[in-house]
Amino acid sequence: MRRRSSGQRQDGGAPAAPGHAVELRGVERRYGRGTGAVHALRGVDLTLPRGTYTAVMGPSGSGKSTLLQCAAGLDRPTAGSVVLGGTELTGLGENKLTELRRSRLGFVFQAFNLLPSLTVEQNVLLPMRLAGLRADRRRAGGVLAAVGLTEHGRRRPAELSGGQQQRVAIARALVTRPDVIFADEPTGALDTRTAAEILALLRRAVDELGATVVMVTHDPVAASYADVALFLADGALAGSLSRPSAAEVAARMAALDPRDARREAGTAA
Repeated sequence: MRRRSSGQRQDGGAPAAPGHAVELRGVERRYGRGTGAVHALRGVDLTLPRGTYTAVMGPSGSGKSTLLQCAAGLDRPTAGSVVLGGTELTGLGENKLTELRRSRLGFVFQAFNLLPSLTVEQNVLLPMRLAGLRADRRRAGGVLAAVGLTEHGRRRPAELSGGQQQRVAIARALVTRPDVIFADEPTGALDTRTAAEILALLRRAVDELGATVVMVTHDPVAASYADVALFLADGALAGSLSRPSAAEVAARMAALDPRDARREAGTAA
């Protein structure tokens, strides 16, 4: 699979900033008003390079999922701006945002979100169909080969294990050659061994296919597969670690919220 060039987009968006996949500039997200308002994000400034694997971590309620939703155009910031591959998302209408998400973003969720009535191949091709693109079976075969499911294209999701279903979800996320793959707790429903296989697969998608992955996770082991682990606390960035080990991530999490870190360490064990 080829990486996208960093020049002018064919969909009419602005030229992509060289090296930048996602940029958040002063992003705030507030729910409610007055004294009862909840500040989920507080002025986040963040630039994520292309071709990198970023883990987003923090205590429960720190704003991890809100950050992912705003970066992916699934939620609108109260203030600030989000730029994806050079395209400003903040001012786009709902139809344009939907089109962008279908053609330029990939998503992997804890619950797989495969359609049970479709075959594996049809599930993989679904983003292309929704984006109005020609359903390219050769490309589907290529991404299924990349995730080790070449022989499973005609099967239904119910015939696969949980790990295999998540591999299908990753193939589906890759098929449009997206600017960014957003993964929200992608190993949360998997056993330890299968989770390691999925994390290694996302790592290879970055290293071998040039993908950009942004992953929200509670798991220090999962974060250790990333190039950078970002930490949130009370809706604000609270530091980062480059090429982190699981022990380093766990120690940073313990400093942010000892009770949350102990819970997650017990879950990981």
